[in-house]
Amino acid sequence: MTTPTSLVRAAQHAVLTDPTMKDPAAWRAQQTLQKRPQLRRYEIASLLANGNVAHTRHLAPALPLFEDAFCAFSRGSMVETDTGPMAIEDLQPGDRVLTSDGCAETVLWKGSTTLVPGRPGPSGRNLRLTRIMPDSFGMQRPASYVLAGPSARLLNTPSHLRALVGGAQMLTPVQEFVDGMNVIETAPPTAVELFHICLPRHAAIRVGGLEFETYHPGANAVRLISHAMRSLYLNLFAHIDQLTDFGPLAFPRAGDGQPDLMSA
Repeated sequence: MTTPTSLVRAAQHAVLTDPTMKDPAAWRAQQTLQKRPQLRRYEIASLLANGNVAHTRHLAPALPLFEDAFCAFSRGSMVETDTGPMAIEDLQPGDRVLTSDGCAETVLWKGSTTLVPGRPGPSGRNLRLTRIMPDSFGMQRPASYVLAGPSARLLNTPSHLRALVGGAQMLTPVQEFVDGMNVIETAPPTAVELFHICLPRHAAIRVGGLEFETYHPGANAVRLISHAMRSLYLNLFAHIDQLTDFGPLAFPRAGDGQPDLMSA
């Protein structure tokens, strides 16, 4: 059986016009690059067992599971501590922050990274910020505007999600509150530094008069990553040895349209 002339011409055309067909080595390198996750720089401050604070810098994949651990609060966000409001960039492991139940909990870990919200993430993810205008959730809530990162969750349930939890409070991604007037999506064209923190337990903390969650990877984190990637991820957290060390979720949490089932 002879090959049709049209197919022969198509193959010749591909070889002549596609540079990767002329250089198989370049094609293989391109394929490897496409499969390899892009990296992002993460800065970490951890409270050690002896009371010292260790500052480390890591290069790790720019994947949602990793980015979410660093992208909740923008520089200048005011966190309520037992000594008064403190900017998130000044907060250090060992400081004590106020939780929604009135307790003061020690910061064990603080992470930060820099991204450009105006650009989609390496996986095409929306990394835009959310600006919450004063009094959006009631008097002095917040007192002045709050600029939240793409992984921030509020302890508040919007009306269109109340059926999921029977009207109870739920940790909800800030993007669910965007209305174009009081809560606005914004994408600055320049780099923005973002932060997140871990306490001994998952909790909601007071930031600018609103209640945001501290970091927790969620109930489904184990299913999202391979064993090798899990080791790389756990290396970011000096205060835990395995994913279960994050403990239970303090409240039901919305994610991908459904609440996580693990709660306290």
